[in-house]
Amino acid sequence: MTNDWKPRTKLVHGGIRRSQYNEVAEAIFMTQGFVYDSAEQAQERFKKTGPDEFIYARYGNPTVDMFEQRLAMLEGTEDAFATASGMAAVNGALMCIAQAGDHIVAAKALFGSCLYILEKVLGRMGVEITLVDGLDLEQWKAAIRPDTKAVFFESTSNPTLEVIDIKAVADLAHAVGALVIVDNVFATPVFSRATELGADVIVYSATKHIDGQGRALGGVVLGTREFVRETLMPYLKHTGAALSPFNAWLMLKGLETMDLRVRAQSDAALKVTEALAGHPKLSRVIFPGHPSHAQYDLVQRQTGGKGGTVIAIEVEGGREAAFRFLNACEVGVISNNLGDAKTILTHPETTTHSSLSDAQREELGITPGLIRISIGLEDSGDLIADFLSALDQA
Repeated sequence: MTNDWKPRTKLVHGGIRRSQYNEVAEAIFMTQGFVYDSAEQAQERFKKTGPDEFIYARYGNPTVDMFEQRLAMLEGTEDAFATASGMAAVNGALMCIAQAGDHIVAAKALFGSCLYILEKVLGRMGVEITLVDGLDLEQWKAAIRPDTKAVFFESTSNPTLEVIDIKAVADLAHAVGALVIVDNVFATPVFSRATELGADVIVYSATKHIDGQGRALGGVVLGTREFVRETLMPYLKHTGAALSPFNAWLMLKGLETMDLRVRAQSDAALKVTEALAGHPKLSRVIFPGHPSHAQYDLVQRQTGGKGGTVIAIEVEGGREAAFRFLNACEVGVISNNLGDAKTILTHPETTTHSSLSDAQREELGITPGLIRISIGLEDSGDLIADFLSALDQA
């Protein structure tokens, strides 16, 4: 019956497990350990844990399990494992499969911390990393080899919002038996079709749209039961990236309203884009859900035409003009998260992507005038008025 539920129903009721008190709201099992009825039971539990057999919160917890199963039900995967942050999820998904001599192909347009894991951590372990232009299928085709272990990319890149063709890259990877790992944060779980398009492993920073209210860190890795339990879980449970029960509870509450929030934010993002497009003080306005976007046709197929909740603008006049715009905004706040109920303005060159070299930022289109705007739940008319007023001062 649960497989027939629509997404909003899954986001409210999926994965529910109730205690003997039969509570309505999900219970917070705020415990690091569990008691056994006998020494024999403890011995058996440590041999193999089942879905209702917990031994230690680093391995699993009833509240965390509810969050994992609810999101897996929404995403259409067999299983999931929650982590303490989005980067813990990325790290776990990559580290659990890699060893010296392996080959991984990844898109160049990645968050700085993802590049660090690939180039600095995996690279010094002896894993060969090949970076390609994620939009160029010929580069993917040339880079993927018979011995390629995995491909990794952001389905929508941060912060320039390039959209990669999941199915096309997955087909190339699967032809040689490589695993397809997709960071799907900007597409959001609401608009995701990553599983049916060929992604084997899907990663989310739950800190973003899943929590959606700037409260807690969290992450999740989704995939087949075999991958999650046999490959991923042993690595994560021994290296300690567990999500806390309280944060899992916050994420469960976030999931209940996520569909409503994300759809409202995406609709507002389109209105803001339409209002700013063609403004004389902007050299670029980027939103995947707008016809002006270079991969607009792909977005129609890949996310049903929904462009997500983030837009990017490039202010004429470089960093000084961008800073004047940021400082003049009254509704949006300057910070570095996204997917929040509050509109968040970020200057990637000097903050989130400041660790990249000038050459890397230039290659990725992260210019001094570029501003990433994560649209919140404010009235879109207020946001438009605020941005137009700020542009007057830029």
